[in-house]
Amino acid sequence: MGKIRRTLALSAFAVSALSSQVRAETLVVNSYGGPYEAIIRKTIIEPFEARTGIDVIYDAVGSASQDYAKIKATKGRPGFDVVVMTASQSLQGCQDGVLAKLDATSIPNLSRLSQRISATAGPCGAVHEVQYMSLLYRKDKIAAPPASWSALASDELKGKIVLPTFQNIMAIYLVQMFSLMNGGGLVDNLDPGFKAMSEVARRSIGFEQSSAILESYIKDGTVWAMPFWNGRAQLLVDSGLPVDYVRPKEGTIPLIATLNIPSGAEHKDAAAKFIDFFLGKESQEAWVRAYKVGTARMDIDLPADIRARQITSEADLNSLILPDLTIMSERLSKWAEQWERDVVANAN
Repeated sequence: MGKIRRTLALSAFAVSALSSQVRAETLVVNSYGGPYEAIIRKTIIEPFEARTGIDVIYDAVGSASQDYAKIKATKGRPGFDVVVMTASQSLQGCQDGVLAKLDATSIPNLSRLSQRISATAGPCGAVHEVQYMSLLYRKDKIAAPPASWSALASDELKGKIVLPTFQNIMAIYLVQMFSLMNGGGLVDNLDPGFKAMSEVARRSIGFEQSSAILESYIKDGTVWAMPFWNGRAQLLVDSGLPVDYVRPKEGTIPLIATLNIPSGAEHKDAAAKFIDFFLGKESQEAWVRAYKVGTARMDIDLPADIRARQITSEADLNSLILPDLTIMSERLSKWAEQWERDVVANAN
């Protein structure tokens, strides 16, 4: 009997030790703070930890561009294992050799994503959400919902709009939309877009990079309309603010958000497990419902009210305007100079 007790005790100790070893595995995930952090912890990180036993350390430091700069400066060893960025950085990181290529062998759920959207992120990015640049407005200040991007250049909104800085990708997206509206192109001949944006800038109160600061202007009523990512816009609607947002008639350009693994990440296997978990059907359904965004996974079950406003089908994806992100990355520095010269210089 004593031997049995001793064997049981040793078995319990072995199980405890094994559990401790599993829980000792850690994963550092770099992403955003604010509402994003609260939502990703509840809908993704906590369920992932419970299922796998892997401890996730959440690093809410830096914007996508700042995170990429750190990855590049450290040659793929930034100190985190998974990073949330955009398709633009995914493409650049692959080209620079500082992001790991992902495949369906270690991340099976990659094969469940829309091939059209996945292709925009390249082989180093896993698309975990799709937002689009919307036109956010105050319902209590504007008589009728704006139908066109040209509303930003109207006299009604003079002194009542705020614009993103060029460090926020919405800036060049606006230039591209106004370029198309005025006879220019998406990546070639953007001069008509810059010229139109100079008129918009004259009606703005200034420029801000941070989404949190941008939304503070519309919260307090200083601003009546502005471009804003539709997921964040929906969170403001749900909060009870007198705001709403539209996808203007000319169309819009998406923000394709990706999960990436730096090439020198310490915990690549755990990182692949995390990405596969995030792309899973149940996780994608939870993420879309909670963060009010679209998805590159077309087989998930969602309520009609979410489908009405988010990107959740191939038809939705096909309606988006998709510029060549590789060409964009090559020309951004030149466009940044033109933005300062033609847009910022003309602001009041």
